[in-house]
Order: sequence, then structure tokens, then C-alpha cells
Amino acid sequence: MRSKWLEKRKNDLNKSQMHYARKGIITEEMEYVGKLEKLEPEFIRYEIAKGRMIIPANINHISLEPMCIGINSKCKINANIGNSAVTSNLEGELKKLEMCIKYGADTAMDLSTGGNLDEIRTEIIKKSPIPIGTVPIYQVVQKVKDVSDLSIDDILDVIELQAKQGVDYMTLHCGVLQEYIPLVSGRITGIVSRGGSIMAEWMIKKGKQNPLYTHYDRILEICKKYDVTISLGDGLRPGCTHDASDKAQFAELKTLGELTLKAWEEDVQVMIEGPGHVPMDQIDMNVKKQIEECYGAPFYVLGPLVTDIAPGYDHITSAIGAALAGWSGAAMLCYVTPKEHLGLPEPEDVRAGIIAYKIAAHAADIARHRPGVTDRDNELSKARYNFDWKRQFELALDPDKAREYHDETLPHEYFKSAEFCSMCGPKFCSMHINRVVDEYNKKLVEEIKEKTLIPA
Repeated sequence: MRSKWLEKRKNDLNKSQMHYARKGIITEEMEYVGKLEKLEPEFIRYEIAKGRMIIPANINHISLEPMCIGINSKCKINANIGNSAVTSNLEGELKKLEMCIKYGADTAMDLSTGGNLDEIRTEIIKKSPIPIGTVPIYQVVQKVKDVSDLSIDDILDVIELQAKQGVDYMTLHCGVLQEYIPLVSGRITGIVSRGGSIMAEWMIKKGKQNPLYTHYDRILEICKKYDVTISLGDGLRPGCTHDASDKAQFAELKTLGELTLKAWEEDVQVMIEGPGHVPMDQIDMNVKKQIEECYGAPFYVLGPLVTDIAPGYDHITSAIGAALAGWSGAAMLCYVTPKEHLGLPEPEDVRAGIIAYKIAAHAADIARHRPGVTDRDNELSKARYNFDWKRQFELALDPDKAREYHDETLPHEYFKSAEFCSMCGPKFCSMHINRVVDEYNKKLVEEIKEKTLIPA
């Protein structure tokens, strides 16, 4: 559907949604997003013009169904997919993408670091109706024997290559500066961001400032041309709760605020990436500080994990933090799977991570009183009270899992309308017993009506 929309913009030098928004133009993408969010298109345009909302929509991602990320829209979730040098292939990554689409991820990042990067990325973009993000430095480092051999032209060539392929947003670690490297010395886990650690190694070996920072203006030129959103990476994010909210993290955040303003001067869309591992009592402060330091640009957080002792269950430890971050104002939550810290996620791990984060994002939307967000909750509750099992399954975030658990013990079709489940059985179901209370209250109401109708 975007082909016709983009045709009339083909001669524009700056094709970003922010550029049109600031000219007072409501694009078709803004109209589409307005319907999805149940918001007026003019409000969408205004928020994008101010930088508080983005529509990641590369002009070459024709199959895209536009969506938005912003503090004044519903909380979104991202799912990371991608191969590694150890395992996975194109078929496996497309299966993961199918999981993302089926279970409701709002965006997906291809974090492939193995082989066939261009082929995998091209196929993912071609088949994806949701925005696709990447970390270009992963592909750049594969072109050289040593990180110190990298040049800014190597980096820019890959950024433009991926932009031409249709990547909607790119994580760029522009805020990791030379002077911030010593600030991580007191940490337990040091620099845990792959991109952040690569840039730190380059600066140490070359004795120069981060080239993504010094050549930021050249990056902006590419982004304007293809409407690529910059996701300013948190290369110094904390990798454990001990390291949270330290000088290194907040020094980089201040620089990300500076880079946000520079991007906005060129009408380039920006969102800010955030931690990481953060104790619960520091999450609200972290979100509020980002909003202040980065002038309201959408905040995109990884988790955060609220404890470090649950390998194999980090989709849960992080979803707790994600819900709190969303409540405080984070615009998008980057999922964590059960395989975090342990290995490359398989399709079922992707499913578990997505559902955990759909729960977190929805909980945040309820807490932030988004219009109509509780409608589905209320419908499911009605179906539950009426023992409409099939309707319950339909309304569930993961209908397959809900049906599977129910049918483990009561598989016969008869039990799809039975007024009990295998937990309480036919005798101890409180909702069934409550029918007595319903009848009693109904009778009371009728008696009150009769009394009010009797003349004094």
C-alpha cells in the first residue's frame, strides 16, 4: 500500500516523516497510525514534529504496515532475532519472524552476526509488515581482520547499504566517547553492549574519538535520504544491577541528548536506547532522567532486568522491569527471552519473550489509562465468568497456550462449555457458586423497585 504513497515523494531530498510533519503535512503513514492508535492524525503529526513520536518507515520497506513509537501512544515491544556465527540459518530466522508477527511484536531487530547477512536481512525485510531494525557495526566488523582497521567510510558504506535494503531503524553507538571509557572501571561487568565494546576497542587502539560521533552529520544525510530512524544506542548501559545508574551510563545519556538535537535540526527521527539491568527502585528515576536529558524523544529500554540471579527465566525478571518502565513513560520495550545470557533464542524462546513483553506493555498501558485499553480485559473477564472457554481462548494473548493448558486435563469438546475447569471441578468453582449471589442480588433489586413503585 505504500508504493503509491511514496511515488509522489520520490523527488524530495528529505523523505523523513519528521520533515513532512514539520512542514504541516499529514502523510498517509500518519493517517494509518492515527486509526491504529485511535488518535487524531493531526495529533500524530504534532507529536512527530516535536520529536516525541516516530514512525519508523524506510522508503524502501514497501511491505511495511506503519506503526508509531512515542510516550503518548500505546507502549510497544521489540523482538530481537538473527543468527550467530555458531548457529541458525535463513529458514530459522524466517521462522522467528513468523513468531514475531503471529504473537504481536511491534518491531523486530535483525541482530545477525553469522553468515549470509545481506541475504537474511533482505528476506526478513521483504516478508515483514513490521519495522525492522539492525546494528550496522555487526556487519562492518566482519569486513576487517582487526577492529582498528575500520574506517568511517567502511561504517557509512554499510549504513547506506542497509538503508537501501529497507532497514527502518538502526542502533548506532554514537555516544560512547573516549573520555567515558575510564568511567566503567568500577563496574562488575564492564561494557556489555557489543556495539559499545567495539567502539571502545577502536578508540583505545586508534587513540581517536568515536567516528560515529565525529562524522554524525554524514550519518544524518543518509537517514534523511531513506527515512531511517536513528536508535541512539546505549553502549555504556549497565550489564548488572550493581552497575546501574553510574557515571558512565549518565555521561553517555547526556551526549545522546546532544545528538538528538542535532538529528532534529536535520528532521531525522530519533529514539533513545536505555538500560539494561536496573533495580526496581531506580527505574522511574532512569526513565524520567532520559525524558529530561533527551527532550522527550521516545525511550526504548532493554528490560530492564531487576535481578541477576535467574538465568533461564530472564524473560520474567526483565518483564517486571519493563512493566515499570512502561508505566513511567518508556515508549518501547525490547524483549528478553529465556535464553538471555545463555544462548541464541529458538522460535519457542522468541514466543515466550514476546508474550512476556506483551503482558508488560499492556500492563503499562492500563496503568497509563490509555483509551479503550481495558476493553479486551473486560471482554475476557465476561467470557471467563460465563464459562465461554472458546471466547476466552480467542481473547488471550496466546490462544494456543491457553487452549493447550485447558485441554491437558479436560480435552473433550463437552468441557468447552462446562461450568468448571480441572482446578476446582464441578463442586468448588467460586464463579459457579456465585450464581446464588447473583440471584439473591437480583431479587433484592426487584424488591427495591417494587417498594419505590408503591404510593406513600
